[in-house]
Amino acid sequence: MRRILTAGAMGLIVMAGVVVSAQAGIRGDYVEVRSADVYAGPCFANSEVGLVGKEAILAWKVKDGNWKGVDLSGLGVVAVVRAQATLGDPYHNPYPAKSVLILDERATPAQREALEAFAKAMAGPLVAHVVRIDAAPIDLEVSPDHHDARAKLTAGTLARIETRSLCAGDHMCDNEFVYYPPLTQVAHAMPAFTIEEAFSGKGLDAVWWRADKRSAFIGTFAQ
Repeated sequence: MRRILTAGAMGLIVMAGVVVSAQAGIRGDYVEVRSADVYAGPCFANSEVGLVGKEAILAWKVKDGNWKGVDLSGLGVVAVVRAQATLGDPYHNPYPAKSVLILDERATPAQREALEAFAKAMAGPLVAHVVRIDAAPIDLEVSPDHHDARAKLTAGTLARIETRSLCAGDHMCDNEFVYYPPLTQVAHAMPAFTIEEAFSGKGLDAVWWRADKRSAFIGTFAQ
C-alpha cells in the first residue's frame, strides 16, 4: 500500500501561490502538468533542463463567478502549451510559445469569448500565441482536500490528466523540494504525482502521452 507523506514531511513543501480575497469575482479549481518534474532534487531537475519541460497542460474549472460580466459558473477551459525551452528555466527564454485552447462545449458564444479572455489573462505569455481553438466536453474533478492532490481532467478526446498525492516511495534522493513554481497565479498549490497526461489534438505539431512523473500541481484560483 502506498504511504502518503505525513503532515510533517509535507511541511517541507513550499505552498506556492498567493492569498486571495473571499470576495473575488470568479473562483474555482486548477490543475497543471508539464513534461518535467516540478518536485525534484537539483540533480534530477538539472538533468531535464533543455531536454524536456517544454510542454504543459493547464486547466481551470470555474466553481462560480463571472469574467467581465459573463457568468462562467460550472464551465472549464484548457490550455495546451508547447514552448521553445524548458518552462521555468531562468537561463533560457521559452517564448514565443504556441498554445491550443480547448473551451467547454456547453458554453454559449459569449461564454466562449469570456473563457478565452480568462485563460489569456491567467496564463499570460504562455497563451499569447494561440494557434488553434477547439471545443470539447470538459470535466475536471479535484479532491476537496487539496493535500490529497487527486485530480482528473478530461477534455473530450483531446487532453487528459490524472494525478495523486506524492508518496514516500516517490522520493529518489531524499533531497526533493518544489523546484519550479506553478506556471500561473494560483492559491494553495500542491505538487502532485502525474499518473497520466496526454494530448492528442492538432495545432502544436506534436502529440504525447506520459506517465509516472512528479510533474503536476493542483490548486485553486480566484480573481
